[in-house]
Amino acid sequence: MVGHKRYPAPLLYLQLTHMDEPRENVEPEAQLTHSLQLEPVISSNAVGSRNPNQAAMAASGYEYEDGLQSSVDGGISYDPYFVPDPVKSFVVHLYRHIREKNVYEIHQMYETSFHTLSDRMFKDTPWPSVEAVAQYVDNDHVFCLLYREMWYRHLYARLSPTLKQRIDSWDNYCSFFQVVLHGVVNMQLPNQWLWDMVDEFVYQYQSFCQYRAKMKSKTEQEIALLRQHDQAWNVYGVLNFLQALMEKSSIIQILEKEKEGLEQFTATDGYDYSGGSNVLKVLGYFSMVGLLRVHCLLGDYQTGLKCLHPIDISQQGVYTSVIGSHITTIYHYGFANLMLRRYVEAIHEFNKILLYIYKTKQYHQKSPQFEQILKKNEQMYALLTICLSLCPRVKLVDETVNSQLREKYGEKMLRMQRYDDESFALYDELFSYACPKFITPSAPSYEEPLVNYNQDAYRLQLKLFLYEVKQQQQLSLVRTFLKVYSTISLEKLASYMEVDESTLRTILMTYKHKTHSVGADGKTISNADMDFYIDDNLIHVVESKTPKQYGDYFLRQIVKLEAVIGDMDRVKLE
Repeated sequence: MVGHKRYPAPLLYLQLTHMDEPRENVEPEAQLTHSLQLEPVISSNAVGSRNPNQAAMAASGYEYEDGLQSSVDGGISYDPYFVPDPVKSFVVHLYRHIREKNVYEIHQMYETSFHTLSDRMFKDTPWPSVEAVAQYVDNDHVFCLLYREMWYRHLYARLSPTLKQRIDSWDNYCSFFQVVLHGVVNMQLPNQWLWDMVDEFVYQYQSFCQYRAKMKSKTEQEIALLRQHDQAWNVYGVLNFLQALMEKSSIIQILEKEKEGLEQFTATDGYDYSGGSNVLKVLGYFSMVGLLRVHCLLGDYQTGLKCLHPIDISQQGVYTSVIGSHITTIYHYGFANLMLRRYVEAIHEFNKILLYIYKTKQYHQKSPQFEQILKKNEQMYALLTICLSLCPRVKLVDETVNSQLREKYGEKMLRMQRYDDESFALYDELFSYACPKFITPSAPSYEEPLVNYNQDAYRLQLKLFLYEVKQQQQLSLVRTFLKVYSTISLEKLASYMEVDESTLRTILMTYKHKTHSVGADGKTISNADMDFYIDDNLIHVVESKTPKQYGDYFLRQIVKLEAVIGDMDRVKLE
């Protein structure tokens, strides 16, 4: 099922050279390639060998042992070197499970225990520093990098990071990606964690650009620090890391071989059952989604879609195994197609993901990502409203989604069809609500007077979008007349529109241009619900017909019938 997580029996951690060499004899520089150097241990807690309920109970047990239920006194100030017993237990168990290649338990601890501990003990403070917990995990370099990654993610989610912390987080990502790219990493981590790394990496880059662009509130110390660390969160560095992960993983070649039946990357959700690693391959895979997102933030939609091209989004894939990845992929894919006037493709994908969320959101209510799922759901309904207003192909939308759409935006959609100043303002409102948080990647000029420029990229994209809407609105009258006639002469239509024939020909050519776009394969595709051609000064109108879909209708009736039968079975006959 799309979005349903499957975790294999635990596979391998970091398997590196010089197995018998004492840790203290290893040079500091060499620790990147000696981290988690362990004898292969087959865990008795393999996913296939235990009851899922027992596994869940065992994982949740870490949350309560060593007196977790006694919360930290709100009056005590934060001490980064104080490690409560539950945190000791958490890092020791997590380290052990990584060593024992127990992917299921890693996932339980990462998804459940970490967030429970955060809610109960670190709501308004960071976790203990990595220096404080390192002694409990043999000062392992790679584990410390993973712990820092979670530490900074918690900081961004619960608190407001300082400039120094933003720079330190960048350095940590650089160190971890360097290990993955140039070390001999043979570690298995859950797809959820690997996706969160890429997602957070892009988010922190976006956050840094927005922070840096607010120059008026910067102190002299902050400006000096920005000048000193001008390579931190540099756009080329971000793109280069994502590109390097994609290339080093050979993920494009793997997906090509999979089409020929020579690989089973998707069938195993990216995990390696032969004792290898999933880290580089899956990070490379999710980096394609990360590149799409970064290019959308920069306003380069064509390049973003090219980066995603190796992933066939018409099929289930590893990106659908994590709900956050699934939604992020389709949201940015649909938005990029909207901005490139590929409205039909955007409608198709928004319809599918909104229907999927509608059917499955109850299963994610306890997920840490649930609020984000709901937010993206509302944004995609707003984007679908824009698409259908510019390209009224309502028949492409499922009845369930259409019902939700009418409930949320039915009145606004009617007003957007009027093509007046009020409708123009509605396009502005919906776009501003649903668009990504665009960024300006360039650093400010420190010599010139300091000004805020964090809204510049958004204003530019809004201006381009509204310019396109204005052009579409001018063509509404043509569509109104063409919907009425199957054939009409140029002279007659020109008289109706109160223009001369040469102007009418120009309007018709503009209509043709605006209702067609170039697809990803380079072919011209039509977004219009009707087409026309001119033969000997006579316009012939051809209305496109969408084939009716009966499957969904019958499925809905079957579900209703089963509900009625269930109600009848519960009735006690006297």
